Amino acid sequence: MSHFYRLVVSCPDRVGIVSRVSSFIADQGGWITEANQHSDLATKRFFMRYEIDATGIAGDIQSLRDAFAVIAEEFGMQWMLHDTSRRRRLAIMVSRESHCLVDLLYRWTAGELECDIACVISNHDDLRPLVEWHGIAYHHVPVSRENKPQAFTQVEHFIETSKADAIVLARYMQILPPALCERYSGRVINIHHSFLPSFAGAKPYHQAHERGVKLIGATCHYVTEELDAGPIIEQDIQRVTHCHTPDDLVRIGRDIEKAVLARGVRWHLQDRVLIDGNKTVVFA
Repeated sequence: MSHFYRLVVSCPDRVGIVSRVSSFIADQGGWITEANQHSDLATKRFFMRYEIDATGIAGDIQSLRDAFAVIAEEFGMQWMLHDTSRRRRLAIMVSRESHCLVDLLYRWTAGELECDIACVISNHDDLRPLVEWHGIAYHHVPVSRENKPQAFTQVEHFIETSKADAIVLARYMQILPPALCERYSGRVINIHHSFLPSFAGAKPYHQAHERGVKLIGATCHYVTEELDAGPIIEQDIQRVTHCHTPDDLVRIGRDIEKAVLARGVRWHLQDRVLIDGNKTVVFA
């Protein structure tokens, strides 16, 4: 039975990176089954993602990491070597709107997402029956102006005890505190119901309608301390006309949001998204 590792690398670009890494994998008995590479000509940085059939590699993954660390230090690499047999764990956060959560749950039960859903956390109790029907723990943490610090301390407790590797904000209509954003930097994925950077903040579809836009969209991005300004993972759009009401835009937008979030989450789970400052390289 095949056993796969996934190697992700970013580093200053220079001659010989691909040759050195590929030779190392071959010498260890590995077989590269998928290779993605990108050289940023403006920043002179190099990005790489390899899928490796590790069936022929002797020793465990830590031994391979220790051996690769020598090359990584030589090339100044930021890198990660992941055993794909270890499924990532997601904590999903949601408010009252269910469309993104329902879509993720469907894709998870259909085997489209390589993960375990560790828990769902919400500031409302409306979606508990849906989540518990799927056999997933549901944590209701009300959030108000008065209790926000205590509420997010509780949220962080649930994230930690669930051993979540990543957090998905599936239309969670609260702003995460800066300390939480920093602690889970690069691991919090949000869906914003607008084509960022336009129409950030509340009620973007109403903002778009008032502006008379001809295209609406949705944006999946990593969360940072700056509202709706983190590195973008995926976006999509739909053409609209003057005939569409704000309610029409909301309805159309929901379909875009579901698809964009699902793609962003899937690519994150597959280590296809490499963060480069406030941008991303996505090997989709």
